[in-house]
Amino acid sequence: MSFTPPALGLSAVLVVYLVAVSPLIGKRTYDRLGRTRDQDPTIYRRMIVLWSAELWVLAGVALLIVAVEPSLDLADLGLEFSRPPSTTLGMVVGAVLFLTVILFARRWASSRSATPKKQLAAAHLLPRTKAERWYAAGLSVTAGITEEIVFRGLLIAVGTEAFGLSREVAAALALAVFVAGHLYQGWFGMLAVSVAGLSLTFVYFRTGDLLVPILVHAMIDLFAIVFTQRKRAELVREAA
Repeated sequence: MSFTPPALGLSAVLVVYLVAVSPLIGKRTYDRLGRTRDQDPTIYRRMIVLWSAELWVLAGVALLIVAVEPSLDLADLGLEFSRPPSTTLGMVVGAVLFLTVILFARRWASSRSATPKKQLAAAHLLPRTKAERWYAAGLSVTAGITEEIVFRGLLIAVGTEAFGLSREVAAALALAVFVAGHLYQGWFGMLAVSVAGLSLTFVYFRTGDLLVPILVHAMIDLFAIVFTQRKRAELVREAA
């Protein structure tokens, strides 16, 4: 099934931006945050607002593609709202328990074997003040919603519907784009993102409902950025 020219053009622009532009902008702004955070107490909040705005724009483009493409609807992105609440709740609880085990296993392994450099893969994202924690929480929820719509929802749908790829191949390519967007975290951070993204894709395929990975994704980011140990937060200043 081929897309109409407007939808195909928008999809191409979105993919090019995600692959070639967004990773470089993300790394540049993240490095700037690390260099100037001690001198500029407002830069953390400004960067969080900038990154959140970018994510919402990307999600808006994804929904615009659905709006202009007759062969797509929200259900194709996994945004299915017809399930009974009890069924959705059960899927959410199961997925949260599954990924909670992964998170604690990863945390245990990190505490025993990871070097300080590896632990600092995304150290500059850690908030230092109460106000910054609110901004970090907002970014975590924003990423949970928007990144799942774009990477798990739209890109897989585009791969299967526009290019006739199998769902597995489309998901693998979407995961590669997702990981590339975390270039600023370095190779260790990108490896961790790969594991998380693969787990979220597995949850999406098992449930068929994007709401579940959205909630789990937000939980992962909140756990990693906001509800982090004080010891990890102290490493931010050492990395600056």
